[in-house]
Amino acid sequence: MSTAHAAAADAHDEHDTGVPEDEHFGKATGGKIAMWMFIAQDGMSFGGLLLAYGILRIFSPDWPQPDRILGIGLTAFATFVLICSSLSMVMAVEAAKERNQSGLMKWLWVTIAGGATFLGIQYYEYSHLLHQGIGLAETTYTLDGEVVNNLFGTTFYAVTGFHGLHVLSGVIYLLCIAKKAGTGAYTKGGISYSPVELVGLFWHFVDLVWILVFTFIYLL
Repeated sequence: MSTAHAAAADAHDEHDTGVPEDEHFGKATGGKIAMWMFIAQDGMSFGGLLLAYGILRIFSPDWPQPDRILGIGLTAFATFVLICSSLSMVMAVEAAKERNQSGLMKWLWVTIAGGATFLGIQYYEYSHLLHQGIGLAETTYTLDGEVVNNLFGTTFYAVTGFHGLHVLSGVIYLLCIAKKAGTGAYTKGGISYSPVELVGLFWHFVDLVWILVFTFIYLL
């Protein structure tokens, strides 16, 4: 064997770990790039809403304390459910990659149930607040006899409602994926799981944004 061939063989042995390389490593599908672009611009929308909420709250002396109006305990439970649904989404993607049809369907429906539960709790909260007289834009509002800034209801419904629409869109998106997943379309191997991964990216984004919304509006 020539010196050049021996050197090439030694270099190959140094990098050979015995683990097969991932043929998709370092590559991104067009769908994944498009989803990341959508998430980036959508994140800016949420950032603008939260910034506006923060500015209004800082410079409004009559802004109410969240714990006096909002059901923080119930919403914390809804947050926990949403975080758990993010975990089940991870399991769904892994099941699709492993060509596990039953596992994929199970975890997709668990994720859908988590999103639907969150929406149900949000509907209950909205109903309760409207019953208290906290609407989208009230000219006057009092809490225990004290005048409260009328923009509280406006900003609260704008921010949480915008997020709620994302959760609703995500649930519908997941239902569409689950319907096609039932035909075995995403467990054929290769990158057939890609649509499941894409809806997973969107769902994780929705969950992450809610943690920020919950912190800004309910806890601070």
